[in-house]
Amino acid sequence: MRREQLAIQKKQKTIRFNALQKQRLEAKKQLILKYKAAIDKQNEDETDSERENYVLQKFKDLLIMNEQNNISEYDFVVIGGGSGGLAAAKEASLLNAKVILFDYVTESTQGTKWGLGGLANRLSAYALGWSFESVSFNWLRCRETITNYIKSLNFSYRNGLRNAGVTYVNALASFYDENTIIYQKKDEIFYVRFKYALVAVGGRPFIPKNIKGALKYAITSDDLFWTKTPPGKTLVVGGSYIALECAGFLMELGYDVTISVRSVLLRGFDRQCAEKLGSIMQQLGCTFLMKVLPVKIDKLENEKLMVEFSDGSKEIYDTVLYAAGRRAQLEKLNLKKAHVDVSGGEVNKIRVNSDDSTSNPNIFAIGDCAHGRPELTPTAIKAGETLARRLFNDSNILMNYSLVPTVVFTPIEYGCVGFSEEMACEVIGKENVQVYLSEFKGVLSSATKWPKFEECRSDEYDEEMEPENLSKLVIDKRNGKVLGFHCVAFNAGETTHGYALALSKGVTKQDFDNLICIHPTDAESFHILDVEKSSGVSWVKSGSCGGGKCG
Repeated sequence: MRREQLAIQKKQKTIRFNALQKQRLEAKKQLILKYKAAIDKQNEDETDSERENYVLQKFKDLLIMNEQNNISEYDFVVIGGGSGGLAAAKEASLLNAKVILFDYVTESTQGTKWGLGGLANRLSAYALGWSFESVSFNWLRCRETITNYIKSLNFSYRNGLRNAGVTYVNALASFYDENTIIYQKKDEIFYVRFKYALVAVGGRPFIPKNIKGALKYAITSDDLFWTKTPPGKTLVVGGSYIALECAGFLMELGYDVTISVRSVLLRGFDRQCAEKLGSIMQQLGCTFLMKVLPVKIDKLENEKLMVEFSDGSKEIYDTVLYAAGRRAQLEKLNLKKAHVDVSGGEVNKIRVNSDDSTSNPNIFAIGDCAHGRPELTPTAIKAGETLARRLFNDSNILMNYSLVPTVVFTPIEYGCVGFSEEMACEVIGKENVQVYLSEFKGVLSSATKWPKFEECRSDEYDEEMEPENLSKLVIDKRNGKVLGFHCVAFNAGETTHGYALALSKGVTKQDFDNLICIHPTDAESFHILDVEKSSGVSWVKSGSCGGGKCG
């Protein structure tokens, strides 16, 4: 009997508690509605100071009336669950800061939430759909392998945050004021007061709205490996490294690929190396439409896409993929309320100082959303870790954005660090710049005699590809210091790492020349460069043992 009475009392207590919670929730909703209405009724003629005081007072009222149930405080708020945000959050938490990270991914036009960047181009062909029993390619197997890999990465990232003690919230966060974040989960609104905040929302590829049919029928680089049907004949729009990487990957899988380029390939990179990369891809079978862009896309009855171009031509494709740049995800952050300035214009990004701080000294920005910063994953990671150490470990070391190495993961890669030839001439004067270079065939291509794509052959005897390797050093002739390293070769990414370290230590051309190399390798070519570009002597080797000397 006693046990039954206790059970009844417990049930009644639960009912009363739930009713009370429901009343509190409703009261909070009404409070928020009244607060928003009050803000909307403010006189537009009030000064910024008056409006700010009014908002702060209303917020204080909200704290009291809301009984502080949905208010929390953190040392460090991170908005963005990309590489830079993850690195900063985990590092700060390991340094005993109280950290919360908000991760909310806006879907692309085709509903995709995660992209893969250049990672797909580094995955093994054995795992990407090839069947070596029948020598065939299965797109669905490729798609499954890559998407499962992406999902596993996201799962491990989330676990890594939790293991580091970071509070993870899957919600869209925005600024309520200069020291407060607001977000919503289901029907409840929450506030987070912070000491420091980091915006690391990254960027997403975009499709221009002024091209008829583009938003409806085209995909982006983020969508590529989520499509259920093989891409087939593909038009890639863009001349960026992502455009070239996607095109190169599809071309290597046997698909017919055309690249539509607005102006030049790889803007901002060394012109000679960019043009070399384009020439190699063309000889491998890729078609380039230079200074020709789509103006209209229509879907035909057979589900194929008819593309009309700016030169009046038309062509039918199975897939149209845009990789013409990325846009920072800033629209919903309410940065103005936090007094954070942005660059404005077509490429709208957050203005940052040398220490990655914004116009609000307590709010920082790194990665693709920060104005003037390299759009590279390793850069964002290092910037995030460096920032966390300054904020929570008394470090005074700033992120070094000079001499950042990068690689374009095309079938033949292009790795570089430091100045391009053009940049060197602009900075120190053309008269002070020396360029040493060499073009040659690697051991593999020399032995196997790579065939040139038929449409690129000048006659029936023009069968072999031109030398695929280009090794180039940009030198300050006044002191011999190496200002730029450029490598077009197989696995250029692996080669570029070590040379980036050498350039950061002030390596000279004489240091390069004095090194005894490993033979036969492509990299040894950098240590026997003896032809200066301005000399008029040909730097193209007609026969070689890879990048080195055979005797």
